[in-house]
Amino acid sequence: MADSIIRVRITKVAVDRMEPGQVLRDVELKGFGVRRQQDVPSYFLQRKINGRLRWFTIGQHGSPWTPDTARREAMRLLVTISEGVDPQQKRQQERDKPTLQESAGLFMASHGLKLKPRTREEYQRLFDLHIGPALGRILVADIKKADVARFHAAMAATPSGANFALAVLSKLMRWSEDMGYRPEHSNPCRGITKFRAAKRERFLNREEFGRLGLVLQHAEQSQSISLFAIAAIRLLILTGARLNEILTLQCRHVDVERRLLLLPDSKTGQKAIRLGDQATQVLAGLPRIKGNPFVIVGSREGGHLVNLQKPWRHIRSLAGLDDVRIHDLRHSFASVAAASGASLPMIGALLGHTQPQTTARYAHLASDPLQKLNDEVGASIAAAMAGKS
Repeated sequence: MADSIIRVRITKVAVDRMEPGQVLRDVELKGFGVRRQQDVPSYFLQRKINGRLRWFTIGQHGSPWTPDTARREAMRLLVTISEGVDPQQKRQQERDKPTLQESAGLFMASHGLKLKPRTREEYQRLFDLHIGPALGRILVADIKKADVARFHAAMAATPSGANFALAVLSKLMRWSEDMGYRPEHSNPCRGITKFRAAKRERFLNREEFGRLGLVLQHAEQSQSISLFAIAAIRLLILTGARLNEILTLQCRHVDVERRLLLLPDSKTGQKAIRLGDQATQVLAGLPRIKGNPFVIVGSREGGHLVNLQKPWRHIRSLAGLDDVRIHDLRHSFASVAAASGASLPMIGALLGHTQPQTTARYAHLASDPLQKLNDEVGASIAAAMAGKS
């Protein structure tokens, strides 16, 4: 049975009176109508696009669709069509746009493969604990600068962490632009002012090195801590290497004859770490475990030590160095090198810095031996002028 078509201004009264099989076509807005096939009337818009008659379903009568809201939606669709856009294709494109959470997953599956394992873990942790809960449900195309500013401000209690999260989010936004999920040059992280994180510089002095040495010696004698954990701490102190470089060090990376650690994949790429006599002795005193390629052996068969924080916290507590982080051992190595008269380029070479500005933090330490030399020269000249031998 064909539908019965009635031309009338579509109102709530007219819709409520509809019978099954009836179609109301609005006399004011061409193409707008409502059709009742069985129980619930359904609003629609009919319009020709490129010579073809198209039918766009707006929705069933009832919240949120009333004659007024459906009429406004029909007018919006007509504007879209007048701009040369197919509403159905536009709706499909909107459905295809990922949320930030979905975009982050795609980002980690593709770009994440290019990151080093530790960096990849940090990115994923940020997405899981901070970025995802705050912004994950928003379409990545709809993220605005104000959203990013609120997110960054909410992490004010941890300034460095907030700045790192902002940097990671910015990378995700740039990647989303490359993938076509956002317009080009629309990164909402651009222009967000970072927090001024206080620079923390902690260097061990001679007396503190002495206390630490005594505690390590006692731990070795009492065997209260794994000899591999103690060796790892000693190597960090004696080489200035990064924690992960020591923990993942393999036996094949150790060149005893040339006194080098040849790291194939450090943070800065392929890298050679020089070994002094003391560091060489530490390595020589470690047993090789059959079937385990690592120097610093862990509890899992064939694996390396994965957590040095627990033994380090115990060691530093006994030494009265509760404020000293593992990374401060690297800073302390550099400070001793500076106090010994090493230039900044030499310190940078020992630490594996690729950028001079990274080493610049030790500039004030490097000036100490110069000041000492200056004092000695001045005293010598003054003595000569006073007729003293």
